[in-house]
Amino acid sequence: MSWAGGAATLVVRDITDQSGDIRSFTFAAPDGAPLPAFVAGSHLVVRAGERTNAYSLTSDGTAPTEYSISVLRVAGGNGGSRWLHDELSVGDSVEVIMPRSAFAPLAAARKHLLIAGGIGITPMISHLRAARRSGRTSQVLYVHREVSPAHLDDLAALSDGADCEIETFTSRDAFISRLATALRGQPVGTHLYVCGPSAMIDGVVEAAEVGGWPRSRIHAELFGTDALDPGEPFEVRLGSDGRILSVSSGVSMLEALETGGIEVRNLCRQGVCGECRIPVTSGTPLHRDHYLSDEEKHAGDVIMPCVSRAAAGCTLEVPL
Repeated sequence: MSWAGGAATLVVRDITDQSGDIRSFTFAAPDGAPLPAFVAGSHLVVRAGERTNAYSLTSDGTAPTEYSISVLRVAGGNGGSRWLHDELSVGDSVEVIMPRSAFAPLAAARKHLLIAGGIGITPMISHLRAARRSGRTSQVLYVHREVSPAHLDDLAALSDGADCEIETFTSRDAFISRLATALRGQPVGTHLYVCGPSAMIDGVVEAAEVGGWPRSRIHAELFGTDALDPGEPFEVRLGSDGRILSVSSGVSMLEALETGGIEVRNLCRQGVCGECRIPVTSGTPLHRDHYLSDEEKHAGDVIMPCVSRAAAGCTLEVPL
């Protein structure tokens, strides 16, 4: 099958309810052809009706013939999850963009401590598949609402016979107590991966840093723009005509550019697909995307305007 421009049309092969508000979708090529491989922690960008959203892949990334995602139905979201839940049926076609690495495990880590809240368990499933295949040691702490678990069967299957410990919690207090002891009891060289609601991520990261974990061994995955703080206002200077656009708190740089009549190619609007990447000729970006490498972020000469902003007190200049 063709992946022209990195995009393709796949067919819905299966839809399964994980819980009342979490549903899993499996996509395959119409002719059953193999799909591009992906590393653990990757996203699949799916065109969901009028929206294009990124979702963590839960399937196996080695020689895949199917891609699977799990989607939390968000009543107050931008509509993508509601479209998937309410409009999509087995046999329907969907447009997707080739998987993008966003939250990959470090192969050299001595151990992987995976901490998830709610739908944040999804990238951890692919982490566990990779860990089982390579024989890496893993430990999972998963907290969820009692009525909304996801992938409990997968967690049990992936830990069976593997060097992996799985603990699940429906009590926030029990989770926090266990987190404190887990953070203290890890061997040197362990890497921490956390995904879930922003408040939970902040709490886990803060607890790890207070406990002496180096920031280089802490990796966090947010839920796109809804998980980001609104940010401080800043200004963007256009290199083409010298105009200065104001970007308010809670408004993305991409939205401000569009309001100013500047067209920027974009797809996911979540900092994952890389489509809206634009150069920066002056100023310091505050990178909040999952696409640019650490080296590219450090260079500071490009930005993903869908999620990233300007550093405090800084005006960004872009050649648009």
